[in-house]
Amino acid sequence: MKFPNLALLILLTTTFGQSLSSKGQFWASGLTGNDVPTGQSAFESSLGYIPTLSLSRDLSDFSFIDFEWAVRFDRLYSGDSLLSNHEKNHRLWARYTSEKFEARLGLQKIVFGPSQILRSLSWFDTIDLKDPTNQTKGVDALRLKWFPNNSLSLWSWAIQNEQDTLSFGGRAEISSSIGEFGFTVHSDPSTIPKQRFALDFRHDGYIGSWLETALITSENSDIKLTTIGADYTLPILNRLLIMTESMFIKTSESENQSFTAFMVILPLGMIHSVLFISQFDWKEEQSYNYLRWSATYDKFSLNLLLSQSPKRTDYSIPAEYLPKTVAGFGTGIQLMFIYNH
Repeated sequence: MKFPNLALLILLTTTFGQSLSSKGQFWASGLTGNDVPTGQSAFESSLGYIPTLSLSRDLSDFSFIDFEWAVRFDRLYSGDSLLSNHEKNHRLWARYTSEKFEARLGLQKIVFGPSQILRSLSWFDTIDLKDPTNQTKGVDALRLKWFPNNSLSLWSWAIQNEQDTLSFGGRAEISSSIGEFGFTVHSDPSTIPKQRFALDFRHDGYIGSWLETALITSENSDIKLTTIGADYTLPILNRLLIMTESMFIKTSESENQSFTAFMVILPLGMIHSVLFISQFDWKEEQSYNYLRWSATYDKFSLNLLLSQSPKRTDYSIPAEYLPKTVAGFGTGIQLMFIYNH
């Protein structure tokens, strides 16, 4: 794991020392299931912690600079055997913000698009609603944002990929009386150059609705992804939220694929809630179901998770190429504790 050196930390503390704050998220979970990889325990446990340090300094009444550094520690056990051990930077960025402009440099989160589960625009993130920690990986990037007026936001970015080359892109977000529009482009001149183009739209009316469509093109293939979705809050049972999405994938090399997701969120008072997600793969005729009960307090939450997914033998992929974990296969039950400070 790469840490900023002491001189850099001293410089940052001196520069941004007007405001210093810290926070963190710790989680611990235990999981068991009925589809166990060969040679491993039916019980898996994990521990994780993300401490975060933030520094900021006002430059004027309308501008400031700030810095954030977060490190992620992960441990995954099968029985009493250590399966994986990760220690790496989770966020490490500096930002300048003014009334109409923002520039952020470093390891950061870049997320856009209205879809929630079947996300055609999850280009740079790993957001998963089934993860109670709500964490996502970051990218090493320079991202610029310009706000000419209240209805227009312009983004541009340069991202360093795994081959240590730079890819470039941008996005325009437009607010209008009929909804929110987004136009996104990205060019990746890596080993196999790729171009990405996307359009998204969200309308919040009596029923919320949205659309994402993306084209990923290269010398070898073209991939078209489209997601449509809608949600509605029923005025019953503490406002029951229902949502559905469908994704359609068309490639120039293989058969088309389509997926459908259905989600229900039921609040049970101020503390408890129930989340249910069901996904269906129409081509493979396989379903994935997820149920979570959560009790959320000021600084901690307790989560009980039930899941049902295809077993390893239901996939056409050889078992040696599938993840060597209990999670994500067959029927499983998991208990997770999360503490935020």
